[in-house]
Amino acid sequence: MINRDQTLSSLKAALAASTADQTELCLIGEDLSLTRFAESQIHQNMYRADTTVYVRAIKNRKVGITSTGDLSAQALKQAVVNACTIAELMPEDPDFESLPSPQAAPTITANEAGTIENTPQLRADAVGKIVDLCRKSSLQTAGAYRVTTDTVAVVNSLGIEQFGTSSRSELSLTANGEKGNAGWAIAYAHDAKNIDVERTANRAIDKAVRSLEPISLETGAYTVILEPAAVGQLLLFLAFMGFGAKTLHQQRSFMAGKIGEKITGDNITIIEDPLAPEFAGLAFDYEGVPRKQVTLIENGIAKGVVSNSYYARLLKSESTGHALPPNNTYGPYPKYMAINGGNSTIDEMVASTSRGVYITHFWYVNFLNPMKTQVTGTTRDGTFLIENGKVGAAIKNMRINQSILEAYANAEMISKARELYPQYSVAMLVPAMKINNFNLETTEG
Repeated sequence: MINRDQTLSSLKAALAASTADQTELCLIGEDLSLTRFAESQIHQNMYRADTTVYVRAIKNRKVGITSTGDLSAQALKQAVVNACTIAELMPEDPDFESLPSPQAAPTITANEAGTIENTPQLRADAVGKIVDLCRKSSLQTAGAYRVTTDTVAVVNSLGIEQFGTSSRSELSLTANGEKGNAGWAIAYAHDAKNIDVERTANRAIDKAVRSLEPISLETGAYTVILEPAAVGQLLLFLAFMGFGAKTLHQQRSFMAGKIGEKITGDNITIIEDPLAPEFAGLAFDYEGVPRKQVTLIENGIAKGVVSNSYYARLLKSESTGHALPPNNTYGPYPKYMAINGGNSTIDEMVASTSRGVYITHFWYVNFLNPMKTQVTGTTRDGTFLIENGKVGAAIKNMRINQSILEAYANAEMISKARELYPQYSVAMLVPAMKINNFNLETTEG
């Protein structure tokens, strides 16, 4: 575990070696414990502790960036010297104004006891329970149980000193049958003790058991009911395509020119809510700026995007505390998104559907047209036909070819209950949705 006072003291000592106009050091540490299993056996159990310090030095609007994994005093000072040298060799960036100045950030230290105490034996016991449950239904299982503690510390020559830790736990698994039937489920919590292993396993098992002898559906526009994971996968790609200030400034975002205009249905409100208790994430970004709540879409109307200090200045606004590490090329990005819940349940959505498709999650989602928020991918591990208000036969996986904004514009019902869904180090709090006119295509196999 990285010590707060010692870490900040080391970074500040290295800062003194700088000859630049402004200098920033950002430490990113990750403690990862991972147990992976396949064919109902654990095949990998590992622990990794990795820490990197990034140095950003600015001389006459020239920006130099370097990094080191050596935390010794000598190595940190050498990294600062290297960043200063790189800055001298870089072309001037006329748009660079300044590193951010100090702002107080809420103290969130989310090293939950259940995460700290999560041992390989506890994860092995969890896998054993999953295997036993699958075996009772003549199924095998594969998946991963991941427990992570993140540490971030930032200091800069203008006086920023930030240190924080955050933990997250994730269990995902697939239950597989001999006839190609499969079911999938995922659980996420910032405290590992809140991962409900049995419930997660039973969700996957139930879908695998019901996925025998799938039928084919013809290509068409269907009413679909998306579980929260599927809604979250669409939300993640929507964020990639337009919820950051860099893509907005470069006119590559679907939000460009649309702020204040209706872009989805009235029932869609999406908020970047980093301080929500469900997330328990870091309270500041990789520049040391406090993360702020940002309303991205409110009642269907485009409201704003997240920013870092660089793009906030270009957009004549203030940083919302969403800088990524200094070596990234993506620009600012939301990390803790939430979609407001509605008034329905999944059972009510099914009961109200005369013919439709129930979808657990998607696989290999990718971009088709970012400005139209159009993506492709396939359904996977639990796709079923809905007829006369009941979930029935399993359906062979189908390809989606869908604009996400159009899908959210066609959301007829939204569940009151929401679930946490993680992907690519982004946590989302999302409901289930009933969506009309969702494009599905027949696939081979």
